[in-house]
Amino acid sequence: MPKTIVRTYSKYSREAMKLLGRMIRAGRKESAMTEQELATRAGVSRGLIQRIEKGDMKCEVGIVFEAAYIVGIPLFDANQASLANHVQQTESKLKLLPASIRKTGKSIDDDF
Repeated sequence: MPKTIVRTYSKYSREAMKLLGRMIRAGRKESAMTEQELATRAGVSRGLIQRIEKGDMKCEVGIVFEAAYIVGIPLFDANQASLANHVQQTESKLKLLPASIRKTGKSIDDDF
């Protein structure tokens, strides 16, 4: 029998997901959109929309972001050009950082 892994989440992460779910629900209602209409536009089931709106931590982040976008909830920046600029800046930063991180097991003597 396969071993079941119980995933735990920090209180901060649970509360953030709960808030995002409630914001999506409010945005959907402000747009006079039913759960089924949002589900159809997002290409998912109505049950998944219900789970997102309840703050279920196991929902796929891409679907949660898409639902937020459809109902008009800005996640990072409402301006598409600004968001693209942030992505480009982060890509540039990542190019300057090491490609991989390896632990050598050696301790560094920094006692001067």
